[in-house]
Amino acid sequence: MYEFADGTERPDAGDHGLYLDRRHFLAALAATSAGLLGGTPSFTEAAAHRHSLNYQVNDLVQRLRRKGIVQPNEQTSWSVYDFSTGKKLVAINEDTQRQAASMIKPFIAQAYFYQVTRSGRVRYNDDVRHHMERMIQRSSNSATNWMIDRVSENRSRRGPRDVEAELKHHAPGIFRQTRIIEKIPPGGGTYANKASAHDYSRFLYAIWNDRMPYSAELRRLMCLPNNDRIVTRVSAIAHPLQVCDKTGSTAKLCGNMGIIEARDRRGNKHAYTMIGIIERPSRAQNYTQWIRSRGDVIRQVSNLVYLHMKDRHGLV
Repeated sequence: MYEFADGTERPDAGDHGLYLDRRHFLAALAATSAGLLGGTPSFTEAAAHRHSLNYQVNDLVQRLRRKGIVQPNEQTSWSVYDFSTGKKLVAINEDTQRQAASMIKPFIAQAYFYQVTRSGRVRYNDDVRHHMERMIQRSSNSATNWMIDRVSENRSRRGPRDVEAELKHHAPGIFRQTRIIEKIPPGGGTYANKASAHDYSRFLYAIWNDRMPYSAELRRLMCLPNNDRIVTRVSAIAHPLQVCDKTGSTAKLCGNMGIIEARDRRGNKHAYTMIGIIERPSRAQNYTQWIRSRGDVIRQVSNLVYLHMKDRHGLV
């Protein structure tokens, strides 16, 4: 059952096609009722809905809510896209604009790469590369603000808004719910910049398929070792997998967006996106405890997704 009140999980159709959403589920129930009345019961569509990954993720988060692990005032978004099949498997609150925290940092890198491509005077030199690596791998706030300044001085000198303008000028269809209006303040409490899980999904899809300038370099930056929440300490993942990702952490948000790549029994590679966001309206009183707990929630969902992909593609 899907609810639509505050802090609940609502599936939204993604741009690559979701298996069964609420409309299809209701149609399945109607078909089932008709079958019972006609003496020929059919549970195929309803059963397929219950076994869809979208349903399973929603059910897991709702169970965590009932246990009090995810609080009533916390809202979540989830998105999973399977590159091997070209199917959107999970789209829950995917178009809801949420705080971005440090997950905005690859977008800042992308804005600079647009400038490198269109302007002969903007260079991707060793100094810029060093700051980008610190921004993405180490999540350095000072390096992030340095990169925002570089983008801004090459545009209108309006600060963070120039980053958003650069992105939307070149790819408005990708950065639909993205808002970049502040640099990282002292202490790292950045709450004003926003994006949606769908924005992250479209962005990851684009860089994986080399549809953005410097896609290969962005993948390299995001694949540098870091403390992710979608592969590291995920119980079903017995050996290291390739992960290109960026986390986001504040006293109001815990998130991770990335691409996971694994091999099947024949050695073929299979990649999928995994995006999880948990947002609260006020600062957590105990930041360390809260961010650890909600990071583990994202790991539980990622574990469920990996098991689904393992069964689907015969991953090892």
